[in-house]
Amino acid sequence: MRKEISETIKLSIPIIIAQLGVTLMGMTDNLMVGRYLGAVPLGAAGLANSLSFLMSSIGVGGLGVVAALISQAKGQHNTAEIGKLFRAGLIVSLILGIGLGLAGMLIGIELHLFGQTPEVTRLTKPFLYILSASTLPLLVFVAARQLADGLSLTRVAMAVTVSALIFNAFFNWIFINGIGFFPRMGLNGAAFATLLSRIYMAVAILVYIYKSKNFTPYLTASHQQALGKLIKKVFQLGIPVGFQFFFEIAAFSLAVVIIGWLGENQLAAHQIAINMASTTYMMATGIASAGAIRVGRAYGEKNPFKVKQAGTAALLLTIAFMGVWCVTFLTCNEFLVSLYLKDNAEVTTIAATLMIYAGFFQLSDGVQVTALGALRGLTDVNVPTVITLIAYWVISLPLSYFLAFTFKMDVEGVWVSLSAGLTFSAVFLTIRFYRISTKVMPR
Repeated sequence: MRKEISETIKLSIPIIIAQLGVTLMGMTDNLMVGRYLGAVPLGAAGLANSLSFLMSSIGVGGLGVVAALISQAKGQHNTAEIGKLFRAGLIVSLILGIGLGLAGMLIGIELHLFGQTPEVTRLTKPFLYILSASTLPLLVFVAARQLADGLSLTRVAMAVTVSALIFNAFFNWIFINGIGFFPRMGLNGAAFATLLSRIYMAVAILVYIYKSKNFTPYLTASHQQALGKLIKKVFQLGIPVGFQFFFEIAAFSLAVVIIGWLGENQLAAHQIAINMASTTYMMATGIASAGAIRVGRAYGEKNPFKVKQAGTAALLLTIAFMGVWCVTFLTCNEFLVSLYLKDNAEVTTIAATLMIYAGFFQLSDGVQVTALGALRGLTDVNVPTVITLIAYWVISLPLSYFLAFTFKMDVEGVWVSLSAGLTFSAVFLTIRFYRISTKVMPR
């Protein structure tokens, strides 16, 4: 177990940094919008980021199954299969990128149905259109990184993502404020910076893959081989996994809508707290991805003991990692909130309270996403999808409305409800992994 934990740490650190970089782009948008433009634009940026990520989550989550399949093929020493999976993943990313991008724009057209204040709706629409256009390059990047991650070459995506984060922060500053000969674009400048950053990410990782000798054997071995069956397989496995992410993120996104009904200050405060919680969540998804790769490798080797060991190592790491963040959120809540806003006492007070709730649900959030990753490594996708559907759409969302409005708990009631759904998901997904980990063998 000590060796397995060590291997998982080595594999997960670059993935965590890469995942953190993707999240920090949205966080950078919100930090700079809050600092330069104020609370209402911050709420609009948060709403647009939430809705855009909601749609792209189907593709981001679904494409994650490709790394597990590549890891399985690596365990079976099937070089040609690895190359075919990479190409199939790219094709699926193009299809999903176009479809989900258009869906995001459609949400923008009908944004008035979400019942937000007129000013938030006005500011959110163009921001959401630009972010929706960036879905295609984002998913191409995600698909390309599956090859590197599945082969345990996780530093590739890390390097690209970190450089893109710097790129994004720089152009946020320029486009929002109109530095030099660039016009002042205000809120929409942050969205354009994200669009350019995602295009850079897609181009950079593809150029590296096709130029690096590390990937040449896999690309040449599969050249001109038929991909129809693998594209179908990626869709069959990826769509349920995508909806696992969708159900969770949709619950959080619709929670934003419910909180918007409560008021602009509550919306801005929620955005600050959820930004912090989302950052730690995405870091936990790095451990989950490493766990999926390690479980997938053991699964490909037909070794049930190593399957269970790999999943356990990932879960232990997540508990330790999220435990640290739990303590941090509980003890440094006011300082963390002060990074976003300087002169809005009401929003600051609400956000500091929400950070306490965020601290408590760190463990459940981390465990459930790691258990999902371990199950993805086993290509077990259907039952986990049902579990996530119940957790967020049967428990979290109805309870959010009930506690917020019937029991007058306001925004705090929404956060209690989200915590309940996360805990349900964590418990039953973990039980699912241990129930099947020693029984399921590759087809």
